[in-house]
Amino acid sequence: MKRTIFIFSFILLWVGLGAQTSAPPFSVPSFPKEATHFIVANDLGRNGYYQQKPIAALMGSLAEQNDIEFIAAAGDVHHFMGVASTSDPLWMTNYERIYDHPELMIDWFAILGNHEYRGNTQAVLDYTQVSRRWNAPSRYYTHTFQVDDTSDCLLVFIDTTPLIGKYRKDPASYPDAVQQDDYQQLEWLHSVLANATQTWKVVIGHHPVYAETKKSADERADLQSRLAPILDANQVDLYFCGHIHNFQHIRPENSQVEYVVNSAASLSRPVKPTEGTVFCSPDPGFTVCSVSSDRFTFSFVNHQGKVIYEYSLEK
Repeated sequence: MKRTIFIFSFILLWVGLGAQTSAPPFSVPSFPKEATHFIVANDLGRNGYYQQKPIAALMGSLAEQNDIEFIAAAGDVHHFMGVASTSDPLWMTNYERIYDHPELMIDWFAILGNHEYRGNTQAVLDYTQVSRRWNAPSRYYTHTFQVDDTSDCLLVFIDTTPLIGKYRKDPASYPDAVQQDDYQQLEWLHSVLANATQTWKVVIGHHPVYAETKKSADERADLQSRLAPILDANQVDLYFCGHIHNFQHIRPENSQVEYVVNSAASLSRPVKPTEGTVFCSPDPGFTVCSVSSDRFTFSFVNHQGKVIYEYSLEK
């Protein structure tokens, strides 16, 4: 009798869990078929909690209805203490079993965030050899994709944590940060951008250069003095980042670079306008980029599947 009751209770629990994980009530936006699309997602790792899992389902549904080529994972896929190894269970609970929609089995181009730097950063790079879709060949690297027969787009993925003094000065919490040659990375970035011939030039890092946030102003000051001049000098079109868990589009005075802060794909935070703010929102979500030969459009998609902001650059 007890066994029968247990089985019946388990069935009810299983059905209940199934109901909870059914498709969430969102509508999926459509994007122009003639463009090349990719998603920017960051600050993901919450082991499925908060809104990570429904947002992951939304990403999958959107990819199913639109031709999404790849995902740019702009850091903090693993929150808190990063990962210990390539076999750390967090790879399952933060990534593999969360982003399990068939249409998300595409290339993920990843970079390190500050939370990855609390753990084993080399394991994040080495996971490239474990997962078919995970691509983190080095701490900074490039990826170019063809838009059409005559146009292409250069994505430059950089490692911002070692470029910021507060992390280098705290080896107890961020042991690998001070080990990195920050000057070598900046020289590499300048060389790559100066020699780039692609139609579009986009840089993706974890930390913001310009943004409204309660986080230490030293983070942004370091990148404004070290990174921003390189972006300006080499006519970069956009800089994408995450880190502060909200959406922001910032256009600094005397700069042609569009600075885009992508929100967390899990737990978001409040935001308010600041100098240079074009748009901001505290919603969680992700960004969809649509690229053609003469237009680059980024769209902020919130957790309800709504495009809450859209902006286009034209060549």
